[in-house]
Amino acid sequence: MTIETIRNITPVPPSLNYGNILFSLPPITYIKNTMRTGRRNINKLQPLLALLLGCAVLTAAADCDDPPARDALWVGCDKQNAKLGGVDLRDAILTQTNFSGADLRGAKLSGAELNFANLKDTKLDRARLNNARLTGAKLNNSSLNQAILSGAKLDRAVLDNASLVEARMNNTSLYQASLIDSDLQHSNLTGSNLSQSNLSGANLQHSNLSQANLTQANLEDAKLNHAIMIETNLEQARLLFADLSNSNLSKARLVDAKIDEAILDKARIDKAQWIDHRRCRDNSIGQCR
Repeated sequence: MTIETIRNITPVPPSLNYGNILFSLPPITYIKNTMRTGRRNINKLQPLLALLLGCAVLTAAADCDDPPARDALWVGCDKQNAKLGGVDLRDAILTQTNFSGADLRGAKLSGAELNFANLKDTKLDRARLNNARLTGAKLNNSSLNQAILSGAKLDRAVLDNASLVEARMNNTSLYQASLIDSDLQHSNLTGSNLSQSNLSGANLQHSNLSQANLTQANLEDAKLNHAIMIETNLEQARLLFADLSNSNLSKARLVDAKIDEAILDKARIDKAQWIDHRRCRDNSIGQCR
């Protein structure tokens, strides 16, 4: 089936053979209209989109040459090294688009779909990414200083060596995300989901992780001195050789956490639930009493 055949489709959907399975495809205009105006129903298209991504069908559907605009449809497009500082791409569909090396500083990307996008070495400082979806996105070596990522979904995203200084990431989902050697100093991660994430070697000095979920997270060699971790869930987390000096772990949960060689000098751990299930006493400093 050619792209032209798909473009000139009649109201009768075409079919696509995939192995021994026959899929019925809606017209290309229906795909585009649904992606633009039926965002709440996008889950209905996910099985279909998973099949089509990377294929000529979605390449034909994507308006890669269109200028940046709210609700833009750039699926699988090549925007490498593009100059897009300050553009308005709110609610845009940018799935699997290549933004590597691009300048998106100050860009408005609230609610944008950036799942599996390539954002390596991208400048996103001060960008607004609140409620954006970046599942599986690659943000290695990217710069997101002072970026707003509140409520964003970055599950299984890769942010190794990324700079997120003073980033606002409250209530952000980073389940199984990789943030190895990332810089998160002074960032706000309150209420975020970092369960099973890899933060080994990360710099979290002066960050706020209160009420965050770090269950089974890897924080080996992480710098957490002066971090605020009130009521943070660190159950089964790996804190080997981590620096927690002067941190506030009041009411935190550290049941079955690995803290060998961790530095707890002057750390507040009053009322925390300790690795052996004990409840630490009030005014416990540096060790659970």
